[in-house]
Amino acid sequence: MFASTQTVLLFVATAFAEIVGCYLPYLWLNKGAPAWVLLPGALALAAFVWLLSLHPTAAGRVYAAYGGIYVAVAIGWLWMVDGMRPDRWDVLGSLVTIAGMSIIVFGPRQA
Repeated sequence: MFASTQTVLLFVATAFAEIVGCYLPYLWLNKGAPAWVLLPGALALAAFVWLLSLHPTAAGRVYAAYGGIYVAVAIGWLWMVDGMRPDRWDVLGSLVTIAGMSIIVFGPRQA
């Protein structure tokens, strides 16, 4: 398995690619962005799929653990892109999902 720092960074990159891939079409559909934003959105979603395939464990475990990181990255997006400071419940919820993700990814397993 990857070292813990590499694993977390890979999860963060995967989450960022997914969020960008969904955010750009959202801008086009709801905020009047030009249609060309769909191309980088599609490329970001392709990068998301590719990055998800790089995780070194069973797909189901990767998807379950990825969900925890996704929540935390989405809360960061809320703050940095949407300009809304997370409240204590956002932070607490993110910490709970990170704890769950850590148990799934880094828990001891027999080979």
